[in-house]
Amino acid sequence: MKYLCLIYDDEKLFATTPKPEIDKMMGEYRAFGESIKKSGHHIAGYQLQPIDTATTLRSRNGKVSTTDGPFAETKEQLGGFYLIEAKDLNDALQVASRIPSVKTGSIEVRPIVEHPQANAQPAEALAGSSAA
Repeated sequence: MKYLCLIYDDEKLFATTPKPEIDKMMGEYRAFGESIKKSGHHIAGYQLQPIDTATTLRSRNGKVSTTDGPFAETKEQLGGFYLIEAKDLNDALQVASRIPSVKTGSIEVRPIVEHPQANAQPAEALAGSSAA
């Protein structure tokens, strides 16, 4: 089963964290990434650009509007994710508990809805479902 591990941290903390500590955390991330590749859990993972690069879209009454930045002001911001393969939720939680930001922020683990359509791209699968 696939799980999305959403990584939340306070971006402001990184601006004031000394470079040696940032380098240490990045090393921990590289080691974590290698470990989940070796164990077969890794599907994908990416760090996101800072929240000031985000744009939020809304469509109301047929009109699309955009807002610079994230949807809501929060203490922690979405900074990246891992998409993993795990045998069950307990296995996914075990993997997610080793993500370095669990020590400074939070990790949200959510199961992926897998549609039975073979060879469909994720957007195509959504467009083909009645939920979209």
